[in-house]
Amino acid sequence: MRMWMVNPKEVCSQHLRGCHLEAHMFVGTLNKGKSIAGYLKNGLVEVHRIREYHDAIVKELQSRGRWNHSSPLPDFEEKAMGKVDVEANRKELARRCERCRKLQEA
Repeated sequence: MRMWMVNPKEVCSQHLRGCHLEAHMFVGTLNKGKSIAGYLKNGLVEVHRIREYHDAIVKELQSRGRWNHSSPLPDFEEKAMGKVDVEANRKELARRCERCRKLQEA
């Protein structure tokens, strides 16, 4: 799991749907009381921004006319934890995905 935290306008629809799923997975893990220490240590999540990013993803996918969102994010304790290197993630997405790279260049 990972939260890219890259501007949703610069992420392809496939990766955005993955981010949406992973936001739900992180919340589920937190609500079950399971440790996310490794994700925090490796800069893969910002707990306090999961909801904000989830909502931005949903808004962007809906603006593309590609999604009817029907899975609200459950409540969870939105602690200030974790720090993601957004610029490094942006570059990694561009390296991995031609569609994301093209959106970033636009």
